[in-house]
Amino acid sequence: MTSKTKPTDPYAKAGVNIEKGNELVESIKASVNATHDRRVLGGIGGFAGLFQLGSKYKNPVLVGCTDGVGTKVALSQAYNKTHLTGQDLVAMCVNDMVTCGAEPLFFLDYFAASKLEPKVTAKIVKGIANACKKSNCALLGGETAEMPGHYAKDNFDLAGFSVGVVEKTSLIDGKGIKPGHVLLGIESSGPHSNGYSLIRSILKKHKPPEPIMRVLLKPTHLYPAPVLELIKKTNVKGMAHITGGGLTENIPRILKNGLIAEINLSSWKFPKAFQWLQEKGKISQSDMLRIFNCGIGMVCILDKADVLKAKKVLSKHKLRSYEIGSIIKGDLKEQIQYQ
Repeated sequence: MTSKTKPTDPYAKAGVNIEKGNELVESIKASVNATHDRRVLGGIGGFAGLFQLGSKYKNPVLVGCTDGVGTKVALSQAYNKTHLTGQDLVAMCVNDMVTCGAEPLFFLDYFAASKLEPKVTAKIVKGIANACKKSNCALLGGETAEMPGHYAKDNFDLAGFSVGVVEKTSLIDGKGIKPGHVLLGIESSGPHSNGYSLIRSILKKHKPPEPIMRVLLKPTHLYPAPVLELIKKTNVKGMAHITGGGLTENIPRILKNGLIAEINLSSWKFPKAFQWLQEKGKISQSDMLRIFNCGIGMVCILDKADVLKAKKVLSKHKLRSYEIGSIIKGDLKEQIQYQ
């Protein structure tokens, strides 16, 4: 007996489409595989990702970082720019990682949505893969979850996890920072992936000029390539990735007791996007510095003698840098001062 009746799929009726998940995996295979080299054992689709560390390290320290994109996802959805969030996700993890001198090895992503749209999701994952490739980091695997009833309609979230490695003798931990060392600020591409709940509240009341909107949607800078070259060519004592908490909260994280970072606010100019946010949001300067990166996405602390060399390395990577301050001695509770 033959029947033209299609078999019922109770899971699909509940809102989870397994076929769409399979379609997504097929559409991203080439992008994911392009991030692999001989250290990756196996391919996409296994129960676990396998990565061979190799024998070039004498005393390796593994470094793990995890992060998300936050509510920038909502803004990117509103402006049809979700394909850019993949780089944001990778950058938030690998930029943290390089602050201790670690080289990114591999990355895993987690994508969860109310309903899986393979074409949209594939663009995001391809953005993740492209950012991994730029960071010399294998996209080793990931998880895609379709969760009807948990997320609001059309909503999704992104999270990622990265592992890197650094020789124990080359670990950058801030212990060598001393009075007289210089703080070199490396430019950001915009707010990166921080402060977007506040940004979105401002945008509800004020429409920005097109150039400002482009900056607010711009992906987070990927710092691994320039920073790792900088570490090789100069004697970096400490580094701070300027994320949530801004300059005020992040720079002190790498300072020992008895040290203060003295920041000269005239050494760089807040980019126009931050000026617009400050004006329209009626935000004080102290709050701006505690919430946003204000144009400085990464801070390196190094000897004065290394500053010129460091600037040349960063310029080669098309990144502007500014000598934004110095380390002084002091026992104040607040380990950062602004001039």
